[in-house]
Amino acid sequence: MPDSSETSETDDGSRFLELRTQNFESCLSHTSRKSRSSRLSRATPPFRDEPSWEMQARGSLCSSGRLAIMAQMMLHPLAERYLSRLRVEGGLSVNTIEAYRRDLSKFHSYLYRAGVVPIGPLTPETLTGFLRSMHEARLSRASSLRCLSAIRGWLQFLMRERIIEENPTIGLAPISRGVRLPKTLSQQDITALLDLGAVPTPEDLRDRAMLELLYATGLRVSELVMAEVALVNLDVGYLRVTGKGAKQRLVPMGERARLLLLQYVEEARPRLLKKRASRYVFVSRRGGPLTRQAFWKLLRCRAQRAGIRRVISPHMLRHSFATHLLEGGADLRSVQVMLGHANIATTQIYTHIERGRLKRVHDRYFPRVDRRQGQKA
Repeated sequence: MPDSSETSETDDGSRFLELRTQNFESCLSHTSRKSRSSRLSRATPPFRDEPSWEMQARGSLCSSGRLAIMAQMMLHPLAERYLSRLRVEGGLSVNTIEAYRRDLSKFHSYLYRAGVVPIGPLTPETLTGFLRSMHEARLSRASSLRCLSAIRGWLQFLMRERIIEENPTIGLAPISRGVRLPKTLSQQDITALLDLGAVPTPEDLRDRAMLELLYATGLRVSELVMAEVALVNLDVGYLRVTGKGAKQRLVPMGERARLLLLQYVEEARPRLLKKRASRYVFVSRRGGPLTRQAFWKLLRCRAQRAGIRRVISPHMLRHSFATHLLEGGADLRSVQVMLGHANIATTQIYTHIERGRLKRVHDRYFPRVDRRQGQKA
């Protein structure tokens, strides 16, 4: 039996949730009346950049506006404590914590619509219904797996806190991971992307250095934009990065990437900082580090300029880095270390892409190929 302090904390949490729910319903009711009156007047068209609370609340499961509302109004203080524990004890990155926060917001939003109190006993049927709603919302398999992982950990946390007595995820049918091959760019596309004509601006030199470094090292985009000056050795040509789980690793860079990065640090970076200080390598004109979103945007713009019609992402350059290394004869263990994979099984996915090359090598060098082909002819 939980002690009095735990019971008090649970009661406080329930009262908090009740107040939040009343707040939420009040906002919906007020906005609904306002929305109806505006539809009757039709004096002016609605502003597209100011969506109503009602529209956000009735949006899809994955609506970013709706998740923001739920994160602010419905996320329980115990959930925040759970996320803090993951960050401090689990060493999860900020991006992973934010993804888990969105996942819990989806879950609490579903429970709210189903009339179920998030901090309380749950049935396997409720979880099955939530998984079905994720499937109907057409979430990717990876997003569904991460969401289920966040919920499993959350319910285990509630059991340790003696808020619930049973974990309803036990015995739940797992979501199949499947085999999804990484999307890569051809070496011709990589050459076209990296060899774009230079523009005499500090931003262009920064962008070229970032792309060259990303392909030369196979970094994650978060590792690239958060790279620190103190952890880059341009004399030898390597950098120290902090990856998932706060694990650090040394990654070598090619000579071309080293020279371009050196040119950026000496010429373009001081012009962007304008005598300000920053510990980050890649900065904007405001003096702060470049964001992941800004890098996505510049990557797609440069891909269009290079004539690449596919929609590409920073992670495709990471996949291309690993695939091209293996095609060139690198061993799997070295690629694992450079990518920062904890398990070599994660790196082995790139060997599936390499099978076409192995078939060509076999056809070229196997001594009985000609005889076999002659018999077929």
